[in-house]
Amino acid sequence: MTSNQEANKVEHSANAAAVADIVIVGGGPVGLATACLLSETGLKVVLVNAEQEVLTTAELKEISGKPDFDTRVSALTVASENLFENIGAWEAVSAVRACPYQNMEVWDGEGTGSIHFAAADLHADTLGHIVENRLMISALFEQASTKPNLELLQGISVKEITVNEQPKNQIFSQIGLELSNGHRICARLLIGADGANSLVREQMGLSLRKWDYGHQAIVTTVMTEYHHQYTAWQRFMHSGPLAFLPLHLAGTDKSKQCYSSIVWSCVTEKAEGIKALSDSEFMPALGEAFEFKLGKVLECGPRFSFPLYQRHAIEYVQDHVALVGDAAHTIHPLAGQGVNLGFSDAKVLSEVITEAIESGEDFASHRVLSRYQRRRKGQNLGMMGAMEGFKRLFGTDELALTWLRNTGLNLADHTPLIKKQLMRKAMGL
Repeated sequence: MTSNQEANKVEHSANAAAVADIVIVGGGPVGLATACLLSETGLKVVLVNAEQEVLTTAELKEISGKPDFDTRVSALTVASENLFENIGAWEAVSAVRACPYQNMEVWDGEGTGSIHFAAADLHADTLGHIVENRLMISALFEQASTKPNLELLQGISVKEITVNEQPKNQIFSQIGLELSNGHRICARLLIGADGANSLVREQMGLSLRKWDYGHQAIVTTVMTEYHHQYTAWQRFMHSGPLAFLPLHLAGTDKSKQCYSSIVWSCVTEKAEGIKALSDSEFMPALGEAFEFKLGKVLECGPRFSFPLYQRHAIEYVQDHVALVGDAAHTIHPLAGQGVNLGFSDAKVLSEVITEAIESGEDFASHRVLSRYQRRRKGQNLGMMGAMEGFKRLFGTDELALTWLRNTGLNLADHTPLIKKQLMRKAMGL
C-alpha cells in the first residue's frame, strides 16, 4: 500500500462500519478507470476487488520481448487511449507493448464484398491499439495506487449488500456492504463494475435482458508465416466472424511482427468441433478459415472458449446505485467495442458526478445518476443493435441478403464520406 493510501485508509473496527462517499465493486479495467476518474472529485472512493494479485508494468516489461501474451486483449479506440492519457496510464502501456493498427480489412468470406480502412485516410497515425488486458489493469492499478482519495481493497469480495444503513458517526449513507474479511463499508453511492454476472446488479434488483447469440468465442495467440502488417483483419462467415488482431513483440523488427490474437466466433456446434481439434489439426483449419491471408499458422498458444450472450440492464441506475461496463451491457465481440463502451460509461459517469458536486446537488440521487443513463443508454443500445444486425446479416445464406451485404460493403468501400464516418465511429470520435 502506498503512503497516500495509508494516510487516507478507511478506519475499520469491530463495532462500526467504515464510511466512504463512493464504493466501486470490481477491479477490472473499467472499474479501475472509474475509480481513477472519480478520485479527482475530492470524494472518498474505495474500490473493492476480489482479485488478489496484479502484475506490475515493470514485471510485464521484463517479458515484453517474449511471446508470452495475455489471451485476453482489447482493441482500444483513440477515444479510450485519450482517457488513459488523461488518467496518466497510457505512458506505462506504451512503454511495455501496445500494438498500433493502421489498417482494417473486413470481407465477406461467403461472397465478394470487402472494405478497407486506413488511418492515413483521416490523416491519423493509427486507428487504435491492441492491448493485453493484464497490461491495462497494471497501468490503471499503478495510477490508482497514487490517488490520495482512493483506497484499493485487493483480494476482498462482497458477501452481501444492504440498503438504508446509518453509521454510528451519523454521516448519512444509503448502502452497506459486508466484505469477505469481516469488515463493513457504508457509502452514499455504490458503483457496480463487477462484470457480466454482476453481484451489485443482482442484489440491487436491477433487471436484465439477456439472450444467447448461439455462438462461442475461441481465443488464442498464434504466430503466422507472414507479418501482420499492423492490420486488424476480419472475415465474416455464415458460422460466425473470425478476427486476427496484431500483437507487438518488443525488440522485434517491424517487418517481422508475426504474432496475432485471434477471436473465432462460431455457432456452438462448429465451435465444439474446433475445440476438439489437436494443435496440429487446429492450425491448418484456422489458416484455411482465414484464407491464408498471413500464410500458414506456425504456432498457437493455449485455446480458451466462452459462450456469447447479449446482456442489457433495463435500468443502469437507481438511488445511490449505478452500473458501468459489462455489469450494464455486454455485446458480441465482432467489432471489439465492449471495453470501449465501458470506458465511455466511466468517463460520462465521472463527468455527471463532477457537475453535480460543482452545482451543490446530491451526486448519488436518482435525479443526477439518470443523466448518466440518458447519455449512455442510447449509444450502448445503438452499438448493440448494430452488432446484432451484422451477426444476422452475415449469418444468413439467403440470396437477397447476400447480394445486399456484398453490395453494401463494396459501395461503402468506394464512398469516401461513408468510410470516413465509419472510421471515426470505430475510433470513438
